[in-house]
Amino acid sequence: MDDVGLHRLADRQFGATPVSERVVEQGKIITAAGVSAGIDMALRLVARIAGDDVARGIQLGIEYDPAPPFDTGSPQKAPAYIVDLVRQTLEQMRAAYVVPAA
Repeated sequence: MDDVGLHRLADRQFGATPVSERVVEQGKIITAAGVSAGIDMALRLVARIAGDDVARGIQLGIEYDPAPPFDTGSPQKAPAYIVDLVRQTLEQMRAAYVVPAA
């Protein structure tokens, strides 16, 4: 796996390179970076399989019209203290799931 859409504050734990795109398509593999990006990815897949109009209909059906209340959806836009807070939280979560070596 090469470039992937994944949480921008994640590390390269799985041998993938995080990129800034919300949805990354590489052959048969499509990845998304976050919850709403997962919806974007699903709509792309639907468009690929069933056509743009079906995807548009689904988008309307789920009333997917994002309007986030804050413009902090990437580390480049968020204040440094928020980026640090999220990084620390992710590290703590990751540490809780690490299995110690036997």
